[in-house]
Amino acid sequence: MTEAFVLTTTEVGKVRDVFNKTKDLKGIKDVRIVTGPYDLIIQASAEDMAELTNVIIEKIHEIEGVIDTNTAIIVE
Repeated sequence: MTEAFVLTTTEVGKVRDVFNKTKDLKGIKDVRIVTGPYDLIIQASAEDMAELTNVIIEKIHEIEGVIDTNTAIIVE
């Protein structure tokens, strides 16, 4: 199992929309709206790195309002 925190920046005024569209996606364990340089922290989980990459690129990045992500792979 491969897990990561996906630190996500959204367009102004879109954070709740992105939150609502993200929380029910397959492979997403948790989503939190936060303060600071990022708008959301998304915890993603997948069988392997290839599947995790697909979750991020094909699901999260495709959501209208997502500007950028920075992924931190959980190692322990």
